[in-house]
Amino acid sequence: MTARLKERLRYLGVCATGFISSALLLSTAALAQLKVQDPLTNPGFVHFYNNEYDEALAFFEGQVKSHPDDAGLYNHVAQSLLYREMLRNGALESQLVTGSNPFLRRQKMEISAVDKAHFQDCINHVIALSQARLKNDPHNEEALYYLGVAHGLRANYLFLVEKAWIDSLREATAARKANQAVLEHDPNFTDARLLLGLDQYVVGSLPFYMRAIGFIGGFHGDREGGIRQLERVANEGTMNRYDAQMLLAVIYRREHRPQQAIPLLQDLATIFPRNHLLRLEQVQMFSDSGDKDSALRVLNDVEALRRKGAPGYANLAPEKIAYVKANLLFWYNDLDPALANLKQVTQKVDDLDLNTAAMAWLRLGQVYDLRGEHDRAVKAYQEIMKAAPNSDIASEAKGYISNPYRRKPSNG
Repeated sequence: MTARLKERLRYLGVCATGFISSALLLSTAALAQLKVQDPLTNPGFVHFYNNEYDEALAFFEGQVKSHPDDAGLYNHVAQSLLYREMLRNGALESQLVTGSNPFLRRQKMEISAVDKAHFQDCINHVIALSQARLKNDPHNEEALYYLGVAHGLRANYLFLVEKAWIDSLREATAARKANQAVLEHDPNFTDARLLLGLDQYVVGSLPFYMRAIGFIGGFHGDREGGIRQLERVANEGTMNRYDAQMLLAVIYRREHRPQQAIPLLQDLATIFPRNHLLRLEQVQMFSDSGDKDSALRVLNDVEALRRKGAPGYANLAPEKIAYVKANLLFWYNDLDPALANLKQVTQKVDDLDLNTAAMAWLRLGQVYDLRGEHDRAVKAYQEIMKAAPNSDIASEAKGYISNPYRRKPSNG
């Protein structure tokens, strides 16, 4: 493995949402009591998967008003609220994650007090409605499933917003138990396996000392077993099929399997053409697999769609595309064009989410160091510490101030 690839892999991983977000991907389906439906038949989910969270939220809020006793609908609202903020904060993009266990390290996500309260109110409604049904029928599969979804959503919220990872893992454990109870009654309800597969993978990926913590309840996890569960949902599931595919694409990246991620991302981009993140992630996957030309081709397609004002691309900041291109060129050591793009990005960082902005400053400093211009590199690193002083990116940048960035020598 080349030194460039080894170094680069430190930046790869799966976003926090991928790890903790469990089976948030809500279903209106469940066993005997629920009618299993393809999410593409639901306008709210079509908006949701295309990253149109305001539209998805409006649709689901309307459904709640019409059916105030439907626990599943409150889950839909809570999920849309959370994912809207994740998009705004750059938390849906795995290429911006650093470290081998990014779900433990990501900064807190900012969310308004109004949305926090609304999210919590929705989760509380789900739990109250589900527990009321379980009091009369402890084996009610619909109530168990919705309860599991609610715990999964709250696990994600606790990690991303409150940064309370122990409480988050407790919630994930509660969600896993609820889904296990569903599968005890119907082992063929494939959609309920999304959370279980994710939980297997997450816990199997944790450091040993964390897996030994008692509240995990003896569940030690299994990375490959978790992947197999998710692959089953991706192939056989109904409501959670697309969620499993998206999650697998990110996990394949973390496992250094870009060739398995690429076809998933291509298919999803065809189904959800307004979701620009699916194409940007393809750029990363082609780059990871050593196919620079294909990565640039996809990036050119993204730029063409933005220029045409295509839905989902019209409001995509040019600086975002410039950063992705610069990052690609940086890893292929094309320093002059990478520098030109990074200068464009850092001139308008206020138009970007904080993660992209911080990474752009980091790359700019690294390019300057590789060009032997350390004084300029230091200024770039200092910008990171101003913008995101408590981030892992800032800690890394601080180290380069005294020890200029260098690519490690190749070991072949």
